[in-house]
This record gives sequence, structure tokens and C-alpha cells, in this order.
Amino acid sequence: MNNQHSAALAPAAAADQAERQGWYLVFTLLIFYIFSFIDRQIISLLVEPIKRDLQVTDTQIGLLQGLAFAIFYTLFGIPIGRLADRMNRKTIVGVGVVIWSLMATLCGLAKNFTQLFLARIGVGVGEAALSPAAYSMITDAFPREKLGRAFSVYNMGIAIGSGTAILVGGLVVAAVSGEGRTFTLPLLGEVRAWQFVFIVTGAPGLLLPLLLLSVREPTPIWRSEERRVGKECR
Repeated sequence: MNNQHSAALAPAAAADQAERQGWYLVFTLLIFYIFSFIDRQIISLLVEPIKRDLQVTDTQIGLLQGLAFAIFYTLFGIPIGRLADRMNRKTIVGVGVVIWSLMATLCGLAKNFTQLFLARIGVGVGEAALSPAAYSMITDAFPREKLGRAFSVYNMGIAIGSGTAILVGGLVVAAVSGEGRTFTLPLLGEVRAWQFVFIVTGAPGLLLPLLLLSVREPTPIWRSEERRVGKECR
């Protein structure tokens, strides 16, 4: 009797554990999504000092904010989505986070328009890795009836990240701004205030992949069900 009761409880306990792991995955990916929006939008607060120090035009600013990021973010999402169907998705996300965080940091070391343009391309390429792999993992981590909630929580990163970029970015800009103000950083030397903002907001993202060490690569729900049915048949 006790053995039968334990056997009946085992699937329910396994389902609860899988759901907890699924929500932990979602909130981890949400943190990544928030940081991605901070790194992609922080440039909007730095337009004037960039124009002043790098002598760029309004058209070039438009290219930095739009084309440099958007074209490569869009185009690289397709092949990365194909990779997400074949490779470990945690690895894809981790590599993407490192690339965009490194490139966001390198925006702070740019000395001219071309260097800043290339760094912004790198931010777009890195961020293109997140959502295809994230949507794939979330889909595998939840049954169909709970996917709506899971995707809704993940997509909160758009609003939270956008708001955080303006709020935190504004505070950082206000704290370090000042025409002609510079900072001396170890190994990097002297940087201007707007460059310092890129470095301060981009560099912390290099540590984010450590969160993936506590995340399990989810097994597709249909595959888990297939295994369960196979065990019951045996």
C-alpha cells in the first residue's frame, strides 16, 4: 500500500520540481533580457557628448542607434535560431551575453565613429543569441497550458529593461557628466564621461553567464511524456 502511494506521488513531485526549475529558468532569462535592453538603449542618453567628442553628425547618430544594431540583430537571429535547434542552448545564451557585454564595454573605448559603429554591430550580434534560445528553452520547460504565462514573464524584460536603461542610465550620466570631465581606469587609461557610462553599464554583464551554472538544460515536455509512457508500458 505504501509503495503504491509513493509511486502515485512520485510523478506529482517530479512535475512540481520541473515547474520550479522552469520558473527559475524564466527569471534567469528575464535578468539577461533586462541587461540586453540596458546595453542597447543606453546610447540614447549619450547622444550629445558623443556628437561633441567624436564630431559625428545626426545621420551618423541615427546609424549608431538604428542600423548598426538592428540589421545585424535581425539577420543573425535566423542562423542562431537554427543553432538553437541543434546545440546546447545554455552555451548559445552564455556566448551571446559575453559578446554583447564585451562589445557594449568596447563602445566606451571607441575613439571615432567607425569604432563605435563596429562595437554597436557586436552588441546586436550578441543580443541576437538570446531570444531564439530563450524561447526554445521556455517552450521545452513548460506544458502548453502554461506557456503563455512563462512567455509573458520573459517579455517583461522589454519594459523593465527599457525603463531601467533610462532610470539607471540617467543616474549614471548625471553622476559622471560634465563637459570635459574624464576618468582614469586601470589598464584602460583616461576615458571621457560618456565612455565611462558604456563601461560601467556593459562590463557587469560579463559575469551574467555564471547564473547559467545553476540552470538545467530543459528536456522537451513531449520527450518526458514519451519516456514516462514507455516506463508505464514496461
